[in-house]
Amino acid sequence: MAKFKIVTTGPGGTDHSLEMEALAGLGAEIVEIPGDDGELVKAVADADAIYAKGRPRITAKVIEAGKKLKVVSLGSVGVDSVDVHAATKLGIPVTNCPDTFIEEVADHAMTLILAIWRRLVVQDRMVRNGEWAKARPMLYQFPRLMGQTLGFISFGHVARAVAKRAAPFGFQMLAYDPFIEELVMSDHGVQPVGLDELLERSDIVSMHAPGTKDAHHLMKEQHFRKMKKTSLFVNTGRGSTVDEPAMIKALQEGWIAGAGLDVLETEPVGHNNPLIGMDNVILTAHVASASDRFDKARKRRVGAELALVLSGKWPRACVNPAVLEKSRLERWQPFSMERGPGN
Repeated sequence: MAKFKIVTTGPGGTDHSLEMEALAGLGAEIVEIPGDDGELVKAVADADAIYAKGRPRITAKVIEAGKKLKVVSLGSVGVDSVDVHAATKLGIPVTNCPDTFIEEVADHAMTLILAIWRRLVVQDRMVRNGEWAKARPMLYQFPRLMGQTLGFISFGHVARAVAKRAAPFGFQMLAYDPFIEELVMSDHGVQPVGLDELLERSDIVSMHAPGTKDAHHLMKEQHFRKMKKTSLFVNTGRGSTVDEPAMIKALQEGWIAGAGLDVLETEPVGHNNPLIGMDNVILTAHVASASDRFDKARKRRVGAELALVLSGKWPRACVNPAVLEKSRLERWQPFSMERGPGN
């Protein structure tokens, strides 16, 4: 009989060999539950850990059912699929992968910034439709990229990596993040400002806020109205941070010039979503973190985090680190956890 039971969601038969690299020596087993919330509640009753995979959501009811529960681990940066508040109340650490695929997301954000600025999708369509002569005149109406202002909403690891990529293009850069020290921004060549000032000054606004309760609909109608009519909006963070109907209205009525979106409030995007038919919008399917190392890296990281906690040690990353000081877990490393899910 296994020493530790780890409950996860799935149809059954999933290969967990990468997670088990760190867990095998502990005598742990990963048990897949294909059912709904009720099935999870039953399975978690004698579980030592939950391995959350996004769907279904790990609710307070599920977490509270785990009388032996020591940790909830996610293989993602965002933690909106877990009721972190419920876990915190019970002193249960929630781990994520805040630094596993930062470079991929930063690459994707930079790609969207460049593509929407140069109207790449429309330019491609013009060539394919035999409208070669229209392509150059279209771009005559837009300024060159050098010297434009790029504003970051939230300045965690991804935004910092984007700033590093953006600097050689000659951007002036601003950032709004009340949770990050101004000196951190200055070290990246970024000027700290308030949200209103960022929206009013930026030619491109790049959203990186986490999908937390505090950041829900951080961008509302009044915020889009503050932006320049020529400005662009890029989101590689979470769809829930934006009031989507307000953004659609802003695009339809010309409050802003365009958008590059990897995330939406409802995913997959519905066939009747007006964004699909807009020439001034580039859409990708929540793929910013994807690369050939994505699954390998995050699965190994989940296994390592579970193994640390089950062996009585602090995890490397924890989105509710206040619980660690009150736990019996041993602090073994100097890693800074900063603020967790936004990074």
